[in-house]
Amino acid sequence: MTKRVGDWAVKRTLFLHPPSYEGFDGGAGSRYQARREIRSFWYPTWLAQPAALVEGSRLVDAPPAGITLEKVAALAPDFELCVIHTSSPSFPGDAEVARALKETNPDLEVGMVGAKVAVEPEESLREAPWLDFVAREEFDFTILEVAKGIAYERIAGLSYRSASGDIVHNPPRPILEDMDLLPWVSPVYRRDLNPADYFIGYLYHPYISLYTGRGCRSQCTFCLWPQTVGGHRYRVRSVSHVIGEVEYIKDAFPEVKEIFFDDDTFTDNRQRAEEIAKELGRLGVTWSCNAKANVPYETLAKLRDGGLRLVVVGYESGNEQILKNIKKGVTLERARQFTADCHKLGIKIHGTFIMGLPGETKETIQETIRFAQEINPYSLQVSIAAPYPGTALWRQAKENGWLPEEDSQLIDSRGVQVASLSYPHLSRTEIYSSVEEFYRKFYFRAGKIADMASEMLKSPEVMRRRLREGVEFVNFLRRRKETVS
Repeated sequence: MTKRVGDWAVKRTLFLHPPSYEGFDGGAGSRYQARREIRSFWYPTWLAQPAALVEGSRLVDAPPAGITLEKVAALAPDFELCVIHTSSPSFPGDAEVARALKETNPDLEVGMVGAKVAVEPEESLREAPWLDFVAREEFDFTILEVAKGIAYERIAGLSYRSASGDIVHNPPRPILEDMDLLPWVSPVYRRDLNPADYFIGYLYHPYISLYTGRGCRSQCTFCLWPQTVGGHRYRVRSVSHVIGEVEYIKDAFPEVKEIFFDDDTFTDNRQRAEEIAKELGRLGVTWSCNAKANVPYETLAKLRDGGLRLVVVGYESGNEQILKNIKKGVTLERARQFTADCHKLGIKIHGTFIMGLPGETKETIQETIRFAQEINPYSLQVSIAAPYPGTALWRQAKENGWLPEEDSQLIDSRGVQVASLSYPHLSRTEIYSSVEEFYRKFYFRAGKIADMASEMLKSPEVMRRRLREGVEFVNFLRRRKETVS
């Protein structure tokens, strides 16, 4: 039955990250929605946030929990409203999940959220005519108003199908300024999720991730979230609001070994980062975050003293011109200094790199591999340039003919990322093959193998994790080779 909250009758609401490709992580903080080389899952924080606003709701994260479509469809009669998180690669499959829910419960109101529908609301509603609405941009309070039963025409940020079948786009919702209006997501995690289901190779297990702010000051042309949902202004929760949630996590999740701050760039506001680190140090919390390779030594030292263990850093390329092409805003020399500072302070780095960005050649691929070997992060991830709709990279690719209309998929039939961009001087096959070459040349070095072996001998837990990852990684390389051949 409908639950009353204050003066409002709130609909029984299901927040759903739908079943997808095996091992597919498409509903959370990962920049590229895809099946990974090593099985990993981020928390569905973008769904947990509105779920925390809608009292009595339920969050189902099907991929990491191994929940099938049949089990999800069986939930449909228990709810009045279902909100599905989707992405550009997973949208066709997600739309079929929405159809199955509607067929099971024709009275169920079904809508979608996520970057895909934020930038292509008209196309999304036309491609899935059984959808009732999509919520654009920051959708937290948009969804709350839908759950309260407010008339669609009165809800900012909503695109919907009218009674006559026309698609209507309401004015955009003003960007959220007071981030403390958002309730903590961790109580939703505790209620509906199992931390053991969430695994990231470079984080301690089990971990918890959350956002302390939204938006990113950087202008990287490929990055999805700032260009579609979060914006380029870093809006943050107060220090006390963040620390309050951390204290709750310590009490509610005694098994959790690390907290990851999934803000696009946690170090964009250095003074605040230092203030949070001071409080985290007082609490004895081990934590990690996304950082830009421009943080000065003095700030890094304060963060380390406050319990910072690891930073995730987007280096992207080892070629200066490519960094300029994508508006990275960091030079190679600055990145080298930042990395050296982290090494000196004992802060581990998970470095991320992208093959096939504008300006890429066979020579620049080798430059980037050599650069990664030189700076030697603790671990790395190599992705293929993905021109997501709504990004500057997507517009650039369309204008220059790098993305053929007839073959512009971002993932293959198994959910693995493909090379969708091609250049006159560099083919898709060459870009795709460079990923395997990068991994082999970075990890299969005598020095790197020795470092990993030493780490494994010191920690049985690390040994178990590394061995599992090793098997998955070898299988990943084998599957890629089969695809190329």
